[in-house]
Amino acid sequence: MVPMSPPTPSLPEITATDDGAVFAVWVVPGASRTEINGTHDGALRVRVASPPEGGRANRALIRLLEQRLVTPVELLSGSRSRAKRVLARGATVAEVAGHLGSSVT
Repeated sequence: MVPMSPPTPSLPEITATDDGAVFAVWVVPGASRTEINGTHDGALRVRVASPPEGGRANRALIRLLEQRLVTPVELLSGSRSRAKRVLARGATVAEVAGHLGSSVT
């Protein structure tokens, strides 16, 4: 019997726009720590320690992504949902993929 290798994590789809690069994020608020934690249904899965009340989880998400991508990040949709779309302002698809690629576990 040949052992199967575990599936390779993939990046979310990243789309180029005039303003930068857009991708989907799935947020898990109230986690034990803030971290990028693979993918979920085609979106980048991010666990944040902050609770969802008062927009704190959104702020924690943006802070983490800005540190990782080294560019301003803007929430385009999903401010009150776990499923979000974010814009990495001024970044290319290759730059975002490069910065996120090392983070996806």
